[in-house]
Amino acid sequence: MTFLRSALLKGAMVAAVVGGTMVATAASADVACNRFHECWHVHDRLTYPTGLGIIFHGDTWHGRGYHWRRDRADHGYYRNGVWIGF
Repeated sequence: MTFLRSALLKGAMVAAVVGGTMVATAASADVACNRFHECWHVHDRLTYPTGLGIIFHGDTWHGRGYHWRRDRADHGYYRNGVWIGF
């Protein structure tokens, strides 16, 4: 019985650590903004063409005077309120 209890306790601890890591990873997102002050959340810092003027901020950044756009799961950027996917 002690072996079973020990195994269950170890399994629960591993599950808690893995679950916490997954939640922390999924919750982290940076903010990308273009030169026209349009911002959205991104999960990876992609390489954007330099002419777009994309800059990145940490996920806690809240710029005033910026237009917040809908977050997207696909790759791309906003230009004049329109999503351009790539």
